[in-house]
Amino acid sequence: MMSLADLEKSLPPGRLILDPDVIAKYLHDEAEWAPFERPLAVLRPRTAEEVQIAVRWCIDTGTAVVARGAGTGLSGGANALRDCMVIVLDGMTTIREIDPLERLAVVEPGVVNDDLRRACEELGLWYPPDPASSPWSTIGGNVATNAGGVCCLKYGVTRDYVLGVQVVTGTGDLVRLGRRTAKGVAGYDLAGLMVGSEGTLGIITEVTVRLRPSRLPERTVAGYFDSIVTAGRAVEAVAASGITPSALELVDKQCLLAVDAWKNMGLSVDADVLLLGRVDTPGAIGDDEAHRLQRVFEEAGANWAVHSTDQTEADALFAARRLAYPAMERLGPVLTEDICVPIRAVPQMLARIERIAAHRETTIANIAHAGDGNLHPLLIAPHDDNAARARAQAAFTDIIDAALELGGTVTGEHGVGLLKMDGLAKELDPAVLDMHYSVKRALDPHNILNPGKVVPAR
Repeated sequence: MMSLADLEKSLPPGRLILDPDVIAKYLHDEAEWAPFERPLAVLRPRTAEEVQIAVRWCIDTGTAVVARGAGTGLSGGANALRDCMVIVLDGMTTIREIDPLERLAVVEPGVVNDDLRRACEELGLWYPPDPASSPWSTIGGNVATNAGGVCCLKYGVTRDYVLGVQVVTGTGDLVRLGRRTAKGVAGYDLAGLMVGSEGTLGIITEVTVRLRPSRLPERTVAGYFDSIVTAGRAVEAVAASGITPSALELVDKQCLLAVDAWKNMGLSVDADVLLLGRVDTPGAIGDDEAHRLQRVFEEAGANWAVHSTDQTEADALFAARRLAYPAMERLGPVLTEDICVPIRAVPQMLARIERIAAHRETTIANIAHAGDGNLHPLLIAPHDDNAARARAQAAFTDIIDAALELGGTVTGEHGVGLLKMDGLAKELDPAVLDMHYSVKRALDPHNILNPGKVVPAR
C-alpha cells in the first residue's frame, strides 16, 4: 500500500499539503453549523491527471475524497471528513477555449464565474448563470451544486448550460461525458447526472458550457411594499400577468438595514420590503414590459414603484441585493435556507416563515429569487447562545417541512450537502432514494467520493 510519502513523490512539488496551519484553511465551506473534521491532507492539483493520481491512491488506501472549489458553498458539501483527502480545484483556472461560432466555452473547474463572464463579454457572448457569489465562486463548484442566481428566472440554472464535463470517476478513470454539439441523445445523460451531484459521483476537472449572445441593457423596476406577504402577492401577480422578467428579487427590511449599516446606501429609509424586477426584452416591447411590470407592482399593493432610467442607480439596487447575505453575516452567524416553492405558494410560504420566526423566537431575515419561488430565509443566532441556536435549528426544520407541505423542494440551488439530508429523505419517495443509492454504488463502488453527503446513510 502506498504511503502519503509515496503519493507526494508521484506529484509535482508543492501539490500535496501536510502543514496543519495551511490545511486549516480548507476545513469547511460557508455553511453555518455544518459539521467538519480534520483531513489527512490537502491536494491542490493543476491538471486532471494529478487529480486522477490522487483518487487512485485514495482507492488503494480506502481514503475518502472531498472535492472543493472556492469554498463559497452554503450546505456543507465541501466540508472535510475525518482523515479524508481534500482536493482543492481553485488552482485549475485556465479558460481553454471560447468558440463564438459554436457559442461554447471550455474551462477548468477553478475558473471564477465572473472571470468567465468577462472573457465571454469581450467576444460579444454571455454566460448566464450568476449566483450571488459569482465574483468568487468557481465554475466547478457551480456545476457541482447546480447553482442558480438572479437571472435564472428567465434563463435557467447551471444545468441548462453544461454541455459536457471531464470527470475523474470513483474507479479512478478519467472520462469525458456529454458533447459539444447543440443536440445529442446518445446514451444516458451522464454529464447531466454530474451536475448537482456535489462531488459524490465524480470529480469535475473540465467543463464545456453553452453561451448566449450578449444582452442589451436591462430596464429596472423597483417597488416598496409594507410586508413580505404583500410583496409575495406581487410576485404571484407578475407571473399571472404573463411577463417573464430577467430577474425578480426580494429583499426585506432587516437585510436593507444591514446593508445600510455596512455600505450606507440609504435603502432602508422608506422600504419595509424591496422588490426588484428587470426586463431585458429589446426595443419598444421591452419598454412596454417594464411599464407593465411597474403597474403590476402598484396594483398588487406597492406603496411606491418606479421604472428606473438611471443605470448606475439600478445597478446599485442589485448590488445591495448581492450584499444582503454578507451584510447579515456581519451581525452574527447565519443559517441559510434554500427552499423553492411553486409561484402561487410564495405569499403563503413567506407568511409561514413569519409565523415560524415568531413561534421559535428566532430572527429570520428574507432575501429571495422570488420570481421562481426560490426563497432564502436567513436565520440568525449568536454563537454563545445555545438555546437560541437550538431554536434556530428547529425553525430551519419547520421551514423545510412547510415548503414540502406546499409542494416545494428542500433546495433550489445550494445543494443538499450535510444540512439538507434529513429534508431530502422527507422529500423523496423510498423507491426514489433506492435509485439514488444504486447510482452511487455504481459510480462510486469504493464509496470514497464525498461519502456521507447528499444521500442520507441507510
